[in-house]
Amino acid sequence: MDVDGETQLSVLQSMEDKLRSNLKIDFVEFVDTSGNCGSSYSVTIVSPDFAKKMTLARHKLVNQILSDEIAQLHAFSQKTYTPEQWEKEKSK
Repeated sequence: MDVDGETQLSVLQSMEDKLRSNLKIDFVEFVDTSGNCGSSYSVTIVSPDFAKKMTLARHKLVNQILSDEIAQLHAFSQKTYTPEQWEKEKSK
């Protein structure tokens, strides 16, 4: 694997580790939306910690946890669900 690929994996691993150490995570998935150059990501996060939080509050929480990594990216988008919302989303 080239250096960029290794860097990309380490950034993803760092983001996932930070999320898991700050939130109870039921599911997390990162998708490279940059055409494999590692500068843009979309993430789906399912956590019971999102219960009773509006979408904006959820996104602010994730942005705060991942602030260092997000600062290095060109683009970052997120979808945040409670486990109940995720079950409904998967059945669509």
